[in-house]
Amino acid sequence: MAQKIQGCEDLYGDQMRLWQHAVAVARSIFDTFGFEMIETPALEQVATFVHGIGESSDVVRKEMFRVYSAALLDGVMQHGSEDHLKAKQRMALRPEGTAGVVRACVEHNFIQGGANDTRLWYAEAMFRGERPQKGRLRQFHQIGVEWLAAPDPAADAECIMMLMKFYTTMGIPLDKLQLRINSMGDTECRPAYRALVQAYIKKHADSMCEDCLERAEINPLRVFDCKNETCQAIMQDAPLYRDHLCDACAEHYVQTKHFLDQLHLSYIEDPTLVRGLDYYTRTVFEVECPDAGVGAIGGGGRYDNLVELEGGHPCCGLGWALGFERVALALAALNVEPPAPSFPFVYVAYTSQQERMYAFSVSNMLRDSHIRCESSYQMRSLKAQFKQADKYNARYCVVIGEAEVAANEVTLRDMQTHEQERVALDELAAKLKARM
Repeated sequence: MAQKIQGCEDLYGDQMRLWQHAVAVARSIFDTFGFEMIETPALEQVATFVHGIGESSDVVRKEMFRVYSAALLDGVMQHGSEDHLKAKQRMALRPEGTAGVVRACVEHNFIQGGANDTRLWYAEAMFRGERPQKGRLRQFHQIGVEWLAAPDPAADAECIMMLMKFYTTMGIPLDKLQLRINSMGDTECRPAYRALVQAYIKKHADSMCEDCLERAEINPLRVFDCKNETCQAIMQDAPLYRDHLCDACAEHYVQTKHFLDQLHLSYIEDPTLVRGLDYYTRTVFEVECPDAGVGAIGGGGRYDNLVELEGGHPCCGLGWALGFERVALALAALNVEPPAPSFPFVYVAYTSQQERMYAFSVSNMLRDSHIRCESSYQMRSLKAQFKQADKYNARYCVVIGEAEVAANEVTLRDMQTHEQERVALDELAAKLKARM
């Protein structure tokens, strides 16, 4: 029997309805902030992600799915590497959304020299080769926003507000959420701080895990993200970025917090928060729902150098992404009911196959009038059709027999009161709409 790949889930039933609801909620919120939807290819050149996410990130080093056609795979196996491939032949499934969106902005010149800001959002599947566990899948879904050419700290605060508004609209109360923020500085102050952290790690090299020692050479700030308890204990005494920000970054951070205070959004300053991707600068943030027990359910930050890394002119940017599957777990943990199925408003029943064509026409006439309806496609008895209408929770049943066909009418049955009346066919849609 064919089976799905471990770490990939089928979206159907409650989960599909919840995903569709999440996308609808996102659209309703983001529209008010002037964001437009974008969809980028699931396949991108490897360089798109390496430029932005960074060689040192776990996403690139360990989790990104590389993709080859059968012909290219034969060549890679023969050569023992992909060094002979052109850049456009080195492909990967997108592990996150930001790099692809920024690549699209650069390629299609959305930014136009930064004269106007660009606001985009997406709702797409992402792919990472992680060990499947609760809230961590190999194919998962993210909703995210990207905001380019907006250097104002107010944009940082509004971006965070959009994320928190999404959660509360979905049904997660603010007091069940924990917002953590930090500043990761920029190219002016990061090199000196990076050297301090690197020196601190090397001082404790005998006690650090191998991954941290490797990160110390490539990107020492990533060591703050290590899950090894010994490494975590050591890094508690490491130099903190907040004590080494340049004046411009420190002022940006202060102003961002002032705007968050103006929005009455509570937050926790976490000086060890660095996020997992190399492109972040200045403001970074994460949101957790402790009751869900899955870690961060969303997060993001500013990436003021990413556009240039993707080949565009220097332009600041910021954004965030939330994990849909983790949000679903949080909603379940808080006993928030998923959206109810969309039941038909009307069930069209008929007494015999002689009336089937008439019933068929009535069903489609109602649908043309935007009335949700259902009918029997299994040659059931009239009694069985009434049972099916009850199962569908249909509010009304349109009953068609020989007499109704002859008079160009239907019998309209109220499924709650069981009252019935004869209705002319050309008046049926208007009468049902009035009752809706």
